Amino acid sequence: MKLKHPTQVCITIDTEFSIAGHFQNPQRNQPVAEPMVFGNVAGREEALGFLLNTFSTFNIRASFFIECANYYFFGDEPMQTVVKRIQSAGQDIQLHIHPVWLSFAKGALEGRFPQDDHCTGRNFADLQHAFELCIAVFERWVGHQPLAVRTGSLRADNNIYRVMASLGLTLSSNIATGIFTPDDPLLQLNSGRHNIHGVTEIPVFTYQDMNVLGRKRRKSLQITSCSWPEMRYLLRKARSAGIETVVILTHPSEFIKKSDFSYSRLTRNRVNQGRLSRLCEFIANNPAEFESVDFSEQADFWRSAEVQQHFITVPTHYALARMAHNFINDRLWHY
Repeated sequence: MKLKHPTQVCITIDTEFSIAGHFQNPQRNQPVAEPMVFGNVAGREEALGFLLNTFSTFNIRASFFIECANYYFFGDEPMQTVVKRIQSAGQDIQLHIHPVWLSFAKGALEGRFPQDDHCTGRNFADLQHAFELCIAVFERWVGHQPLAVRTGSLRADNNIYRVMASLGLTLSSNIATGIFTPDDPLLQLNSGRHNIHGVTEIPVFTYQDMNVLGRKRRKSLQITSCSWPEMRYLLRKARSAGIETVVILTHPSEFIKKSDFSYSRLTRNRVNQGRLSRLCEFIANNPAEFESVDFSEQADFWRSAEVQQHFITVPTHYALARMAHNFINDRLWHY
């Protein structure tokens, strides 16, 4: 099926802080905020600053999913400064929730907030309350309610969508079956747009990455794990298959390398930075075939109809080359 309009490419950036081993050793390990989002290396921001500059250079729209439960450890700062930077750059902001941060409230809030980072497996009332708390923080930081939500670790169950619908949140990107496969077969979605209990879910684009000796594996499209030749192949194949929307996942911390989970020493991740730059340049140079979009801009259109999309496979040689490239990049500090 040939599309009459460009294939939509939605780059989503989960913008979050790290517990950094605090629960295992609270005296020694403190949660990490600024280093993993800003990524300052030799006076340059190699994480958030790199992202915003790259998007500006190539006129790319993107959606930043901002984690808000961290307020209950850090307070309004430093994430409110991150929000202002993103707003000043004209980029879209939506809600990301890692409920483990609510456990730092230590009885100051009514409700049950265990040291559990998943939105799945919680009862309706507790999860609804957790969402309400995070929405209130989001409104204070951003100035309006979120349109879309992404749950932490891309974990989803039916209860999450029922809670979202009860709160008037009608867009989500909670599913990436290459990262986590929901128990319910009806939630095992690879791409497209799907109505789940009144919420339109737009999953992270997932494909089959290899078939070696009969082995097949789903892989979700992420900057840190997919090579540029593989991404380019996927986008071109998606275009020829008539796929309307490709959602890509990344994090600011993917554009730096850290020496340990406390981010005590950093360097830029040249490989991942190169992948994002090439992706943005490719979109900018092929406007008849591809366009960058964000959740706010597309909200009404995406909610207007469900869409089923083809499941795409990647030839084995792309997967093998990518695996070798990632292996080297993960182990060599200055690669």
